[in-house]
Amino acid sequence: MTTPALHTARLRLAPYTPDDEEDFVALFQDTRVSRWMGEGPQSAAEDRALFGRIFSKVYAQDLFDVWAVRHEGRFVGHAEIKPSADVGGHEIVYALTATAWGQGFGTEIAQALTGYGFETLGLAEVHATVAADNAASLALLGRIGFRHVRDTVEGDGSTTRVLTRSAASAASDAAGAAGAAGAGQPR
Repeated sequence: MTTPALHTARLRLAPYTPDDEEDFVALFQDTRVSRWMGEGPQSAAEDRALFGRIFSKVYAQDLFDVWAVRHEGRFVGHAEIKPSADVGGHEIVYALTATAWGQGFGTEIAQALTGYGFETLGLAEVHATVAADNAASLALLGRIGFRHVRDTVEGDGSTTRVLTRSAASAASDAAGAAGAAGAGQPR
């Protein structure tokens, strides 16, 4: 299956193209962003190699879905949903350029990835892992229905929170919203 383009109210998530390399590297070279990602900041050469693997492995072998995120045609971030042994299911991952912070884009991306996991991939649960110190991401995920299920202690002693959202809770939330929207309406 080829990674499809996804759309939110303001964003377009589309598969990366080779022309996105400089934006990708710049995103992950910004330590305000990369400090929260994977093993933390890497060298520019390592980020370029990672970008190359999106094409040589991820897309070529159809391993998982990964997107460049754009707002009004401008690169503002990275998104993916992938199987993860660490969480025992599929994990969402997203990162935004610092200039895109505080505009609600993270919420749109997380909702789009979660919806894609439930509706397109047919997942029963979607997971996220977040550094315990990353209050902004923890709050964002909590607002959209993710629940803390456990902590893991990393090799460096830091704590990572594992959060989960189930398709059943998403369906229940949607039904509740539909019912609330109809409240007070004539029958």
